[in-house]
Amino acid sequence: MLELDAKEARRRLPELLDRAHAGKASIIKKRGVPYAALVPLDRRLHEKRGVSLIDLIGSGAGLWGDDVGRTNSDCRDEWT
Repeated sequence: MLELDAKEARRRLPELLDRAHAGKASIIKKRGVPYAALVPLDRRLHEKRGVSLIDLIGSGAGLWGDDVGRTNSDCRDEWT
């Protein structure tokens, strides 16, 4: 797998897109830390998906667990 820094990725974007189209992934790093992956679209579409953050926008669903009252009470107990 190809790993390159963000500056190099910007310069080589057309090549990276061709690599992804050919089924090869690339890792983009910022200051040596992996920040993103450019992967083939078919790989992303076939992954098993759980609930994404986009699905939760505006709903608050899942943020406080199954028993919201209990979670809220537990949080308050930490401050007493």
